[in-house]
Amino acid sequence: MHDAVRLTTPLSREDVEKLRIGDRVLLSGIIYTARDAAHKRLVELLEAGESLPFDLEGQVIYYVGPSPAKPGRPIGAAGPTTSYRMDAYAPELIRQGLRGMIGKGARNDAVKAAMKEHKAVYFAAIGGAGALMAQSILSAEVIAYPELGPEAVRRLKVKDLPVIVANDCHGGDLYEEGVRKYARTA
Repeated sequence: MHDAVRLTTPLSREDVEKLRIGDRVLLSGIIYTARDAAHKRLVELLEAGESLPFDLEGQVIYYVGPSPAKPGRPIGAAGPTTSYRMDAYAPELIRQGLRGMIGKGARNDAVKAAMKEHKAVYFAAIGGAGALMAQSILSAEVIAYPELGPEAVRRLKVKDLPVIVANDCHGGDLYEEGVRKYARTA
């Protein structure tokens, strides 16, 4: 097993081009949270020619709706949500400079094509380990759509958030590779 790659946001095209499926990554810096309701609003802003609540260039969005913070903690459990609900919106955000996404589950062909064309990466996070993921979150601040509650857009400061490259910008797909690797032959 190779050592984890350490990356700090915002991510550059070069950062993303070095990554391959299966790479373990420890992510540090600022990332943003957004789920489907927030994604819909972000894309609507872009379609209306309006500015977003944060600059997408080089950024990473974590698909998470965290639980309330316990006293003395910046955030509650912060496990990933299933990513396919963002697939309708992700290609446009990638075109606008989004460099990384964190979630769980496979992505559709349109998202994978946008990642390849615009040099973006999809990281898988450990589902069911929200408390573990929260340990890497140093601060959390709601920056947009507070009325969405847990699904509001948050600015997170993270240190060594553990993720795995599930889709790289070279067309690699860890989900497909895993099926091929373990498929039984007749």
